Amino acid sequence: MMHASSDTALLAVVDGLGHGREAAAASRLALDLLAGTRGEDLTAAVSGCHAGLRNTRGVVLALARLEGSVGRLTWLSIGNIHGVLQRADSRGESLIAQRGVVGRRLPPLHASIVSIAPGDLLVLATDGIHADFVRHIPRFDSPQQITECLMAAHRTGTDDALVLALRYRGASL
Repeated sequence: MMHASSDTALLAVVDGLGHGREAAAASRLALDLLAGTRGEDLTAAVSGCHAGLRNTRGVVLALARLEGSVGRLTWLSIGNIHGVLQRADSRGESLIAQRGVVGRRLPPLHASIVSIAPGDLLVLATDGIHADFVRHIPRFDSPQQITECLMAAHRTGTDDALVLALRYRGASL
């Protein structure tokens, strides 16, 4: 999580292309650039990050802004970050990412907005987690237990991996 208030949370998942120091440096720079935006406008945040990463190998990323008072999730993802919004009523909605690489090839940006309800669960994962994780989310567990389970059971073993889970509890995050 990059920023939180009593009403809003900004989440970011960033994965530098490739491995090693250059990938880690690109990821750190992306997080620094995004932290300065506070996420009010996700398309502007990604555009600014793209400009700042031009001399790096680039990153893929997902940004999610949850606004508790209005029950809204705004989502923007570039590259192969997998996202799912598991509804409290058991329906799962995949959060679609746009193709591209921030710092290299940025498509026209479009943020998606969906409503959220108490009990809904947001799960984001990098490509170091098998994409089929979305069918195996232990949705009644705590977010910590969910991330630990998915990391243990669905890690590819060929790439670095990250899983982020957040359960929406209502107007106050």
